[in-house]
Amino acid sequence: MNAVAIGPLVFAPDRFAAILAIAAFLILSEVLSRKVDARFSAWAWGTTIAFIVGARLGHVLSYAESFLAEPWRVFAVWQGGFLVEAGLGVAVLFTAFRFRHHLRLVPWTVLPAAAAAYMAVLVIQLTAGTPQTALPSDGGYFTLAGEPFQPRELEGRPAVVNLWATWCPPCRREMPMMVDVAENNDDAVFVFVNQGEGRETIERYLTSENLRLDHIIVDSLGEFGRHYAARGLPATLFIGPDGLLRSMHLGEISREALLGGIEELE
Repeated sequence: MNAVAIGPLVFAPDRFAAILAIAAFLILSEVLSRKVDARFSAWAWGTTIAFIVGARLGHVLSYAESFLAEPWRVFAVWQGGFLVEAGLGVAVLFTAFRFRHHLRLVPWTVLPAAAAAYMAVLVIQLTAGTPQTALPSDGGYFTLAGEPFQPRELEGRPAVVNLWATWCPPCRREMPMMVDVAENNDDAVFVFVNQGEGRETIERYLTSENLRLDHIIVDSLGEFGRHYAARGLPATLFIGPDGLLRSMHLGEISREALLGGIEELE
């Protein structure tokens, strides 16, 4: 499963797991604040913030060189990028400091923490796995120059297929980074499959943004997205040399996640 849909809302599995885990943690902590000690309410919110900040900083430090080149991305949390181990470490330190004069309360903190962990693992287990979908059948796809494109051309080496559209804000935000990686990475071939738009619209966007892309495919009917059951845009598909889908990232992708996905194809 590559996404969790609730009405019009679509979540990547890991983000949905994080949301439910945090909700379980806060709810059970609120129960403790009413039944055991009122201090658990403030502790829970402080611990949640400590975990998020610690996890983000842990990720940033792990990829320090990349973030030094683009410091503003430290705050681009919508791209993902959290180191759970670092977040847990900071949360434990915060708890130790918060209850340093009330050690009798520390054992109670295990309950909401265990509930959060259980919820996260349960959601990940239920949504784990990406079907090894084969490439779409040939026909109906054209390059920006108007030449026919056959998906089987991607077989033989790792490929990254980006499903995008000019009207999609996250697509537009990630595109310059995608172009940069495509130009400077020889480990995979990049193909940008536009969903549902015509050549004139695509060319107008590329000109206005001063972007040069070598492998743009026009998919006017959005067949690629339906074939891979992509529930939103942008979607980044990581395809092995055998033409089978290995993984999919739904939503705006970070440089680190993109490079990590390529490494896993090797």
